[in-house]
Amino acid sequence: MSFIARVWQKLVSMVRASNPQHLESSTPLVVQGEGLTNDGLIPQIFSSMPALNDAASYLAQTTTYLTGCFSDYSVEHSPRGSGASGPSAQELVEFPSAETDASSSTEIDHIPSNRIHLTSVESSNTSTFARPHMQDEITSTSGGVLLQNSSALVESNRTGQSGISMFQSLIDRARRTVRGSADDIGWLQRDPGMPPVEDGTDRFLEILDNIKHGVHKLPNSVVYLLVPGLFSNHGPLYFVNTKVSFSKMGLACHIAKIHSEASVEKNARELKEYIEEIYWGSQKRVMLLGHSKGGVDAAAALSLYWSDLKDKVAGLALAQSPYGGTPIASDLLREGQLGDYVNLRKLTEILICKVIKGDMRALEDLTYERRREFLKEHHLPNEVPVVSFRTEAGISPAVLATLSHVAHAEFPPLVAPTGESTKLPVVMPLGAAMAACAQLTQVRYGEKSDGLVTCRDAEVPGSVVVRPKRKLDHAWMVYSSLNDDLSEGDASQVCEALLTLLVEIGQKKMHEFAMKDE
Repeated sequence: MSFIARVWQKLVSMVRASNPQHLESSTPLVVQGEGLTNDGLIPQIFSSMPALNDAASYLAQTTTYLTGCFSDYSVEHSPRGSGASGPSAQELVEFPSAETDASSSTEIDHIPSNRIHLTSVESSNTSTFARPHMQDEITSTSGGVLLQNSSALVESNRTGQSGISMFQSLIDRARRTVRGSADDIGWLQRDPGMPPVEDGTDRFLEILDNIKHGVHKLPNSVVYLLVPGLFSNHGPLYFVNTKVSFSKMGLACHIAKIHSEASVEKNARELKEYIEEIYWGSQKRVMLLGHSKGGVDAAAALSLYWSDLKDKVAGLALAQSPYGGTPIASDLLREGQLGDYVNLRKLTEILICKVIKGDMRALEDLTYERRREFLKEHHLPNEVPVVSFRTEAGISPAVLATLSHVAHAEFPPLVAPTGESTKLPVVMPLGAAMAACAQLTQVRYGEKSDGLVTCRDAEVPGSVVVRPKRKLDHAWMVYSSLNDDLSEGDASQVCEALLTLLVEIGQKKMHEFAMKDE
């Protein structure tokens, strides 16, 4: 029973006790509300006591407003002459005061039924409210007041619900902004459908140490294809040193000339054609090493076209690749994230699409949402040997001043002081930028990263993972720092060690398959 109904019932019992004769002569007014019958007393009570009428009206309006703000349902319009549509259909009874008795003779039947909103006591039919033999008591109700109150109550209800919806939207947006990619980082490791990884760090360090002492074991029976990452078309030294080093050892090595700013699926198709062309020309299988997005592109080529490539590919190494996604891409492109507040998403779109004539999908494909969708449909084949290499960037104050060699600037003879063409190194603070990004990821998510890819997202399920303790940022694999300690190995030696480990894993897998066949 509602609060107003209980008040009315109490008042009815008081009047019955004090004036029983008046009860017998009154025309009954039946209001259906949880079994309550007031026998026509309420109009007379509130007409003779204006103060009670004002208080009841105030209580009714206050209750209706609060109900509209916090209820989970909305008040529906009831057609004229039709029954109530359900339990949510309710009715507001406005009681006349002495001042309005003589001034208004508007009948309830003249009030449009679609303007009357039911808010306090359940009603079964509009005709029940205005019965003919009750006309003396009800026709004094002010139609204008009822309409105004109804409109005010509906507006209050709508305003309250709109306010709650807006407040909830702000809460959800704030939560998305604060959480960011916290629930997505490392999702590959939490997915029960993904195979476990194997730690190959110790064997990698042994191979790297042998390479630094002049022991090279890469076979020339395969062709090595290096797949660069995002923005490689604008990096003149991308993988150049590694290719030169391999060529000096007599190994066939190529750098894939793909449009790195294209989508993953487009690059996967181009790599498939690239691999087939190399195989047909050399009759040697191809061993792939992809860095950053290049590793994702290469893995997609094997996942999508393995039936065509299974006899042409010897293995895949992914170095610092966002195989599971990267928080940088997700935080830039996801709605409600940092990119929304400082227009980074728009600036990134202008940079990729307008300045370098790329495809925005190149970055979108590296978000967690896109990687989930792709890997759900396309897994790496179990028979292909895979090595994944992940690193952690240093974030010490000294690293924030690190410069990387990214290109050569060649001066013509007339400009050069010696009268001959001269090449000077072009350096950029890439190491400092990677350190700053790694520090941001560490502070916000508590995750270690190379500056762009978290360590957990770079580990490919089912692969042999290399986790060096050495601090290496994302750009180091391509643009080594000028103050780097070369005694621990340069980028070309690290790539050689990764591919040597991949050759060993491939030989082991071939032996296992041969044993199963026997």
